[in-house]
Amino acid sequence: MTKARPFIKWVGGKSQLLEQFQNYYPIELRRGAIKNYVEPFLGGGALFFEISHRYHIQQAYLSDVNKDLILTYQVVQQRPYDLLDFLEQYQKEYDQTEQDKRNELFLAVRKHFNLQRFEINYKKLSDNWIPRAAQFIFLNKTCFNGLFRLNSKGEFNVPFGKYKTATIFDMPNILAVSKALQNAEIQYGDYRNCFEKVNEHTFVYLDPPYRPISATASFTNYTGTVFTDQEQLQLAEFFRKLDQQKGAKLMLSNSDPKNENSEDDFFERAYSGYHIFRVSAARAVNCNGDKRGKIREVLITNYQYEPQTLEFHF
Repeated sequence: MTKARPFIKWVGGKSQLLEQFQNYYPIELRRGAIKNYVEPFLGGGALFFEISHRYHIQQAYLSDVNKDLILTYQVVQQRPYDLLDFLEQYQKEYDQTEQDKRNELFLAVRKHFNLQRFEINYKKLSDNWIPRAAQFIFLNKTCFNGLFRLNSKGEFNVPFGKYKTATIFDMPNILAVSKALQNAEIQYGDYRNCFEKVNEHTFVYLDPPYRPISATASFTNYTGTVFTDQEQLQLAEFFRKLDQQKGAKLMLSNSDPKNENSEDDFFERAYSGYHIFRVSAARAVNCNGDKRGKIREVLITNYQYEPQTLEFHF
């Protein structure tokens, strides 16, 4: 059976960090005491697929504030074969379209995707969810860097990525993902909605929109708004609430402001009393090519665990 992996590209996706993350999981997860997994900033879902493969998780609660992302996950979970029929057609059309004509194909799909949003009832799965999810995956696989960005009108406006090849139709992985999602509740909503799903046998992973590490690094995320410092602090308060009232094991990722300013102790202050580690990641999205490469990220936990000694080259 194919091991499930993220079926979409996602900025800030955690696939590259999974090997490092193994050193920071709570010991209760390794011992089988963790029965539930909660991830309220789902994105590409790399950590969920890794955890569900390696450990015995009875239930998962997965959510995000991106309506089309959640719609697509629900279609993969419940209607994978119908989705694959559409994806196979998109794959053939992309492959058979001449290189200099593919931008026209991309723009046509993007236009229909934007217009169709007014016809979708996001609250109940229906037949028109299937082509919507297929369009979402097609655009994700063929747009620039797999970005998902909305303009002020709520329109997807990322340009074509000019790829010679694109894997749009991937039957083995879609079916593996669908199987991995069978024990998951997938919901559209704010991260606070996960509170009632958490108990002392839960591992919660929080991967919010990252705090910009410089004045020029601000990124408008996929909801069309910016996750401000005030919202980062509100999330820190929620982290404390989960810790104090639910007794769950918590792990949170974010950018490391010390990459740019060694005096910036924003997260040390926001998460005072908790454990802050640093891991090495590759920054792939930057308008300045010289600034792509290795960068540190913070990993914050509410449990005491000493990671193995590893060498990271920053």
